Amino acid sequence: MKRPIILHPDPRLKKLSDPVEDLSDELRTLADDMLETMYDAPGIGLAAPQVGLLHRLIVLDCVKVDDEKPRPTIMFNPEIIAASDQQNVYEEGCLSIPEQFADVSRPAEVQVRWIDRDGNEQEQGMGGLWATCVQHEIDHLDGKLFIDYLKPLKRQMITRKMVKFKRERAREKA
Repeated sequence: MKRPIILHPDPRLKKLSDPVEDLSDELRTLADDMLETMYDAPGIGLAAPQVGLLHRLIVLDCVKVDDEKPRPTIMFNPEIIAASDQQNVYEEGCLSIPEQFADVSRPAEVQVRWIDRDGNEQEQGMGGLWATCVQHEIDHLDGKLFIDYLKPLKRQMITRKMVKFKRERAREKA
């Protein structure tokens, strides 16, 4: 089931998410719903706070080549356990901040540990777009947005655009 995505500014996007203690069927369904929502948007990552739930849960799939098989990835309690000194700059966007993009510098490679959909601990090294995406989504679990990496003026400009965007969208629905 597709879920509505919360748009910035919204206080729920700035809150710290709670660790997942037990993997319930309800949480597995949430993860499946988040994947459906992410693909429909379309996006390459989505965090539970973006659908209004403060669980440490993210989904991602950074396969962008049409002939390559999708790699939907569900991560409960993801954590970065190591990061490279080398940085990469990617133009990031966010499903909670539509149509706004900015260059963000992050570690080029990260080692990530998480619990998968079946309750098994996983660990994997990630580079390139996968590394950027997993860091972006884990930031959401800590109440941080990609615009928080920007200079204050640019961040304020994007926030003002989003306030206007939300106002216009509300008017259209009324």
